[in-house]
Amino acid sequence: MESYKRLLLNNKAFVQEKLNFREDYFERMVDEQHPDFLWIGCSDSRIPAEVVTGSEPGELFVHRNVANLVVHTDFNILSVLQYAVTVLKVHHIIVCGHYGCGGIKTALTRKDVGLINPWLRQVKDVYRVHEAELEAINDEKTRFDRLVELNVVEQVSHIAEISFVQKAWQNERRPTLHGWVYDLHTGLIKELTKIDPGSHPDDIYMYQFEDNV
Repeated sequence: MESYKRLLLNNKAFVQEKLNFREDYFERMVDEQHPDFLWIGCSDSRIPAEVVTGSEPGELFVHRNVANLVVHTDFNILSVLQYAVTVLKVHHIIVCGHYGCGGIKTALTRKDVGLINPWLRQVKDVYRVHEAELEAINDEKTRFDRLVELNVVEQVSHIAEISFVQKAWQNERRPTLHGWVYDLHTGLIKELTKIDPGSHPDDIYMYQFEDNV
């Protein structure tokens, strides 16, 4: 059997399992979605958001890219963020990185990887900002793992700097921002950082809004 056909067979088994559990399982999700969480994760195939969190369809709004980056000039992720915040009105935004990330590992080198070079430049910027801390770590794996963590924390900070996130904080006291990292060896998620609604980023990134607008 060709490998892709296994996916189609698995889909049929998935449908039957859910229908056996509840006959209207799919019908009740047809008209609209009400996820409480936006998950921003790495594209790595080993970290499917719904699987590692035990979530059901409809619970997570998901965006994935190489090295789980939040880039202010990337209209793909900005569109996802704005839709999640202003339309779906999620209460939590999670950036989840993972140890052993290939994107982070490549950014630690001087290797030319073509089109992805400018994307991974964002990770190199994180390294530059935290260079003193990272260069003080002698063990290569420990330094690698620490950059994974620092990258997550930096991406969460990027979300706090976005105007429509700050407006939602002012008007609706949401969303809470979370930075997590997934351990491939254990399957466990570690919490790294949490920013509550209204917590201010550096002053230069703060926006002023009219009340209740």
